[in-house]
Amino acid sequence: MPQENNTAPVIASHVTTTGVKRTSYGKTGRPLTIFVNAFETSIPQDVIFHYDIIPPADKVLPARVNMTLLRELQTRIAPDILTPLGVYDGRKNFFSPRRLPLGKDDCKEFDVSLQSGDQIAPKGKGPKVYKIRFNLVAQINPEVLKRYIEGKQSLDNAVLTAITALNVVIRMEPSQKYPFNVRSFFTDQEKRDIGLGLELWRGYFQSVRPSLHKMHIIIDTSTATMYTPGPLISLCLAFFKKTDPRVLAPKNGLPDRERLRLQRFVAGIRVITTTKTESGEKKIERVVKKLSTAGASALSFKLKDGGAMTVAQYFQKVLNRPLRHPDVICAEIGTGVLIPLELCEVPPGQIMRKQVPPEKTKDVVEFATKKPQDRLKSIEAGLQVLAYGQSEYVRNFGMNITQTHATRISARVLNPPMLRYGKASQQPTIMPANGQWNMRAKKFYKPVEILHWAVVIYERKQRFNERAAEELIQGLSASAHDVGMTMKPNTVTVWENGQGNIAGQIKAAGQQVFTKFGKYPTLIVVVLPEGGNDIYTAVKHFGDVTTGVATQCLKSLKCSRAQSQYFANVCLKINVKLGGINAIPDPNSVRALADPQNPTIVMGADVIHPAPGSLGRPSFTALVASVDSDNAKYTADCGVQTSRQEIIEDLETMAKTMLTRYIKYRSVVERKSPQMAPPKRIIFYRDGVSEGQFQQVLDQELVALQKACAAHKIKPKITFIVVGKRHHIRFFPTSMSDADKSGNCPAGTVVDQEIGHPTDLDFYLQSHGGLLGTSRPAHYSVLHDENNFSPDTLQSLSFALCHVYARSTRSVSIPAPVYYADIVCSRAKNHYDPTGTVDFSDSATNDESVQADTMLEAFRRGFKPLNERQKTLMYFSVRFKNYQSCVRYPQWFVNLSEF
Repeated sequence: MPQENNTAPVIASHVTTTGVKRTSYGKTGRPLTIFVNAFETSIPQDVIFHYDIIPPADKVLPARVNMTLLRELQTRIAPDILTPLGVYDGRKNFFSPRRLPLGKDDCKEFDVSLQSGDQIAPKGKGPKVYKIRFNLVAQINPEVLKRYIEGKQSLDNAVLTAITALNVVIRMEPSQKYPFNVRSFFTDQEKRDIGLGLELWRGYFQSVRPSLHKMHIIIDTSTATMYTPGPLISLCLAFFKKTDPRVLAPKNGLPDRERLRLQRFVAGIRVITTTKTESGEKKIERVVKKLSTAGASALSFKLKDGGAMTVAQYFQKVLNRPLRHPDVICAEIGTGVLIPLELCEVPPGQIMRKQVPPEKTKDVVEFATKKPQDRLKSIEAGLQVLAYGQSEYVRNFGMNITQTHATRISARVLNPPMLRYGKASQQPTIMPANGQWNMRAKKFYKPVEILHWAVVIYERKQRFNERAAEELIQGLSASAHDVGMTMKPNTVTVWENGQGNIAGQIKAAGQQVFTKFGKYPTLIVVVLPEGGNDIYTAVKHFGDVTTGVATQCLKSLKCSRAQSQYFANVCLKINVKLGGINAIPDPNSVRALADPQNPTIVMGADVIHPAPGSLGRPSFTALVASVDSDNAKYTADCGVQTSRQEIIEDLETMAKTMLTRYIKYRSVVERKSPQMAPPKRIIFYRDGVSEGQFQQVLDQELVALQKACAAHKIKPKITFIVVGKRHHIRFFPTSMSDADKSGNCPAGTVVDQEIGHPTDLDFYLQSHGGLLGTSRPAHYSVLHDENNFSPDTLQSLSFALCHVYARSTRSVSIPAPVYYADIVCSRAKNHYDPTGTVDFSDSATNDESVQADTMLEAFRRGFKPLNERQKTLMYFSVRFKNYQSCVRYPQWFVNLSEF
């Protein structure tokens, strides 16, 4: 059994770090032994030679083609020079276990031609020749890796290049055999057809990762979406869920919009066509660029003798038979070369590198989800597929991976924070058990009062009648009373047509409330039909941007058969939207957040980027911050910026706004003195930043935060923590007695040794109880810490903040402010007029002639700021489609006579 080492790690004084240097480990919590999907590997003994490969200069070739060229060079053209086999990343980097005999300048150019038919030459010419040049750029002494994992070496280019080399070594063998995607490769041993011309393949992720005193290979299961192999025309029909090829013929009514949608789906796909040569038929692999605007029988081209011929006529002559579907569109390959869909074959194993259609997301999640023990077995079985011991590449570089089972490591289970509910509760203070609790016999810490409200129903009255509406009103009112809210029966109920003006209808309902009761509504409940996404978007825009009136969207099916627990969950959302507080962490269990002498503001920031292939669409940014002493009430701001830019452009402005709101709330609502209203501490959680961007974040975002503080003439101590979710570390209990009901490690499992960073302060925390599949711990990297928090303090306060997510009675996977920031980014699409020209749907078409920067400017102009009435309310307290809603400004700043 591994023994946890609580002594301070020995890291040399001259070692520099990107973030905070680790000086100690955490100690608190119940000890627990777990498995982790890390497998120890030895470090090569001999020098590794690093070469730049200058690939063909005429165009950028796919990594798959580059790998094929390299294989031809190693095995057929220059095996005497390139032996023993080196490894190649498919782009620029080649690593060799020996110095290649390239001449005195360590540079040599080779001519390589493909014999496999991957590329073809113009008629009458021989195979195309590619010129590839090798150039020695560095010699890597693996000793730098040994020094680095022992805490004696700073992270520099030599260390990074050495880690890159080892990663290329372990990936080389599978990349020769299987379809691959950067760090993962996939096999057809386990696959599932999900329709729309797509199938799912199971695969394995692998990555070399250094930790203190050890080098590990992280192995995890992975999933890829593949194009269904077979005739291209069959794939296109599957995309439209049709079987009759005539639907692919423009003369039969194929809309141009649908053709463009199909074109985006198949653009870039490799197809095999058959061409006749003097020696017989030859199969050629080509890439689809676009689809024709007309069918093969309507497309013509000029002949050398001055005549003309249609594409259908040409292939009838070549094939000596007519096309089966001459009116169907063609695939354009090469430059202006058109081939009928029925003559194109899609080879197996092609990864779709585009966004999965929304209706297939559920299928992907179901296929990718595995229970912890099943996932662990699959990972260990992956070692057999990877077969490191049989890899010539691994042997050539002297790496040795002997483990056949996951590594046992020491972990701890942290105590959860105490949560405090309203004084009228039978149990005002509770302790969650494995990340969950319930609202039974509990009142909200600060419940709100709803005196007048409206119900707007967009379901047909035959499906949702007066009785159903009355049951909704009674059920919601009763649940509100149970949790301490006041919800008077002063309501108006109306049925509306979802094809009408949604904003006008909702506003009219509010006016009816005013006419009947002399007061405008505090809340409008909107009942949506199945498939009412457009209505939902319009409702959100109405609340987020247009008026700021609070709305709560509900699905009609859930309302009509709702239990009291459902309405209790709805009340969790409504209460915080209207300025209430559901629960707070007990100050005694989170002293770092509740120190009255050091008022603390907690912030969370995130950026989300457009889906792959979304030309010109912007990235959205968000900053969320607490405003109260209990760190339970949060406010948010969001913006739009350059597509795929990770650094937040407007962070300084956003942070100044957050600080203003924090100081104002503490001054006006909590009545703090001018000296105690500003924060003395800032705890800043940043989501979505890769390790390679840490220094950039420190140089720009930390500086922006400091400038915001300077603008307020304050200098709080800042702790800056990056929260990572996109990693492949997984925890597994060593016995079911240590697991929760889902088979996962219990909520609060924390690891900061054995798999942690060799020099920088970091930790992994699995803060939530499992539901489906294998839980993913969050990875916390401490980049800056003027508060000098201990590891125990950082771990416990992060765990506590995972328990204050307002819409749930479960702890969440990351601290609530970061979770909120992610939701705010996602909701930023609602800041565009739903009746305008901006379209975020999957079917939206982008004119390729329009420059991306021009489109981005249009998105900037169309972006609407949050309505003034809601800027300090938690309108972002829900994320799922069934429950997302819009909110109003809190009562301590709003003129309730305005609507």
